[in-house]
Amino acid sequence: MTKVNAIQLFEDKKVRAIWDSDQEKWFVSIIDVIAILTDSVDANAYWRKLKQRLKSEGNETVTNCHGLKMTAADGKMRLTDVADTEQLFRLIQSIPSPKAEPFKLWLAQVASERLDEIQDPELTIDRALEQYLQLGYSENWINQRLKSIEIRKELTDEWKSRGLKEGQQFATLTDIISKSWSGKTTKEYKILKGLKKENLRDNMTNTELILNMLAEASTKDISQAVNPENFGESKKVAKQGGNVAKVALKELEAKTGKKVVSSLNAKSLLGSNKNIDK
Repeated sequence: MTKVNAIQLFEDKKVRAIWDSDQEKWFVSIIDVIAILTDSVDANAYWRKLKQRLKSEGNETVTNCHGLKMTAADGKMRLTDVADTEQLFRLIQSIPSPKAEPFKLWLAQVASERLDEIQDPELTIDRALEQYLQLGYSENWINQRLKSIEIRKELTDEWKSRGLKEGQQFATLTDIISKSWSGKTTKEYKILKGLKKENLRDNMTNTELILNMLAEASTKDISQAVNPENFGESKKVAKQGGNVAKVALKELEAKTGKKVVSSLNAKSLLGSNKNIDK
């Protein structure tokens, strides 16, 4: 079962959601929905009382709701009550709110868009482009970011074809690539930029993105050329791919006299178009 955490936006308010690829449906944080519909100062308390009332009425929707781990306000993964689209429609009927109908329409659209993306992956890129523009990223940076997504997909497809496992093995190889070209593992890189749960690539400068793409594209190309037979051999390939980008980094730094890997993150990048297009 593959689950992908995501943040959806309703009227600029965040709604945590998880896409379950096996069931092909969204599971949405009930607390986030309640916070939007009720403007309650304590959405958790509102949900507890509503859940008690619905249970006493024999409401099966509440019984069928379950918990999944999502990123909480403190940045930690915590168990959160979730509901699928159908369950949410039923719960919303029990919450008096002028936003109920607009939210239902939005929810239906989100579910429909995700199914459309499965049939036509290009739509995913189009929506990502739109979201990055709304967040204030420059078109130059966005073009690099979308290309980096494509290259990353090609690399992970190559790893899968070698029988490598998603999760720990992919993470280890990614760290080797990152350490080889930037001198930092993914965790160390995020610490440098002051990040916690935020996406590292969304906080890279243009130059950092380009070098990371070079490292991952090189790793994929080398892997296809040498055909590593196991995880150990793939680790050697990952280091070789990262070293290709390291050579470019060293030459660029020698020519400019400036460090490429920096503490700049999205907050500082979006405050200056000059920085984000570095």
